[in-house]
Amino acid sequence: MDDLDRRILSILRRDARTPYTEIADQVGTSEGTVRNRVDRMTEEGIIERFTVTTRTGNVKAMIEISVEMNVDTAAVGERMVDWEEVDFVWQVSGEDDIVLVVDAVDTRAVNELISQAREMDEVKSTKTRLILDERLG
Repeated sequence: MDDLDRRILSILRRDARTPYTEIADQVGTSEGTVRNRVDRMTEEGIIERFTVTTRTGNVKAMIEISVEMNVDTAAVGERMVDWEEVDFVWQVSGEDDIVLVVDAVDTRAVNELISQAREMDEVKSTKTRLILDERLG
């Protein structure tokens, strides 16, 4: 991955629907070059998916989860990724092991997710942070 790839990715992170012609103008190359590079980065797994960010009026939160020692955090995360309100499951280093980024209709739905996580045998503790505002970087 070179500087041109990074510049293309930066534009796509802000808006994955940006037309290739517009990206080409911004980075100073041709539309075909942008298309080929995006295709290559997708095939190589650098770009995992294109997604949509919404402003639904829902409650967004991060649920930080600690699991017991010698637990396969990837396996726990795989079960959680199927929960409807979960946008992302991150395995993280530090005090906690897994972070869920959720988009729920209200705080009651967030609380239900917390309860669902706490019911899992592998889960030792949870902490929740409501997301008050977000900006694209």
